[in-house]
Amino acid sequence: MMTMGRRGFLALTGVAAVGIAGCGPSAGGPVVRLASGEVGGFYYAFAGLLAAAAAQEGDVRIERVTTSGSQENLAMLARGQVDAALALSDSVGDTTDRVLALGRVYENYLQLVVRSDSVIGSVAQLRGARVNLGADGSGAALTGDRILRVAGLNPEGDVQVSHRPLRTAMAELAAGEVDALLWAGGVPTSVLEIPARMRLVDMGDLAVPMRERFGPVYDRVEIPADAYPGGVAVHTIGVANLLLAAASMPEDVAASIVELLVYQADSLVPTEAAGTQFLDGRSLIGTAPIPLHPGAADVYRRWHG
Repeated sequence: MMTMGRRGFLALTGVAAVGIAGCGPSAGGPVVRLASGEVGGFYYAFAGLLAAAAAQEGDVRIERVTTSGSQENLAMLARGQVDAALALSDSVGDTTDRVLALGRVYENYLQLVVRSDSVIGSVAQLRGARVNLGADGSGAALTGDRILRVAGLNPEGDVQVSHRPLRTAMAELAAGEVDALLWAGGVPTSVLEIPARMRLVDMGDLAVPMRERFGPVYDRVEIPADAYPGGVAVHTIGVANLLLAAASMPEDVAASIVELLVYQADSLVPTEAAGTQFLDGRSLIGTAPIPLHPGAADVYRRWHG
């Protein structure tokens, strides 16, 4: 996978929120409800920036919806509660007949976090440990289950799994009530206390077996030493993020949002994001198995020439 600086990347990245089932124009254009993620996470931050950029342009109005993450986002999109959603590509599952993609937007990094004084140095060493695998409804909950299985652990017996929101899990980790937490998100995630009280566990050796067992959506990626001040470099598993929309989304709305993402991209990168997370612009249309929305595809054709 090619990577590039965060400013250069997002000039090529499309992450859109769209849909608008039955919403007519209003001040600021049609309303799009975008399922994002937890407060403090990359999805939430990105959705806020996208909403602000849309408000300046006035062609569409984006309402950010706070959620627990990918699985809840997809369920809300399927039920028509939102018009668009951010989701990890491995969470999409069998929804391919109900949603369309606006773009493959960036890479989420799986971060396994333990206390600084922990002896845990690998996923295999979680046997018998208390592990928080992300909030119910998050993408980390699904991916974390897979990571444990690839490492030879049974999530139902070899570890004590819990599902708490990030901030709750952090407090439990700091208090010694859990031994590790898994987070799928931006690098750095500013609320993680690394390296002050916590550290990252290397999971790079599991990327290949994850691909072999569950498909090509997983990549081996590096969290650089300077991602967290005073930290050390570790390898982990990356999963592409997709911006999805309801299949009923009007083409003109999709086009307006993708144009915003392409041409106002520089203002859509959360300030804390590391450049290594952003995909090369040529990867933007690589949303398989989810087909691009026709309105989005038209913009990309014009943009690429």
